[in-house]
Amino acid sequence: MDDDVRDALERGRPLIDITTTGRRSGEPRRLEIVFHRIDGRFYISGSPVADRTRAWLLNLATDPHFTFHLKGRVTADLPATARIITDEAERRAIFAEIVKVWTNQDIDTMTRYAPLIEVTLHDVAA
Repeated sequence: MDDDVRDALERGRPLIDITTTGRRSGEPRRLEIVFHRIDGRFYISGSPVADRTRAWLLNLATDPHFTFHLKGRVTADLPATARIITDEAERRAIFAEIVKVWTNQDIDTMTRYAPLIEVTLHDVAA
């Protein structure tokens, strides 16, 4: 991973795209989303929705490998693996940090209903 990419991950815009593999179609599915860097780790979440599981999360449950696309001043397509976080205590601790930025959300609602993954980026030349 080159220095520009490393810097973008540490200080850059949190708005990225991800490409997952469609769980039924096997086709690539790309969407815009926000990532968070907390205690040196990367997380992706979304707004809470009580009545359904997001398609991108279902795709990652079937195949946790995806592409993490930096965009903006620095662009890079980084191979990554998702770990879906389901443990309530772990979710609550991470969302406690996220709601410091997303001030229109609350920890309880996020913990109950928001999608949450930890991202492992694979060290590649960018």
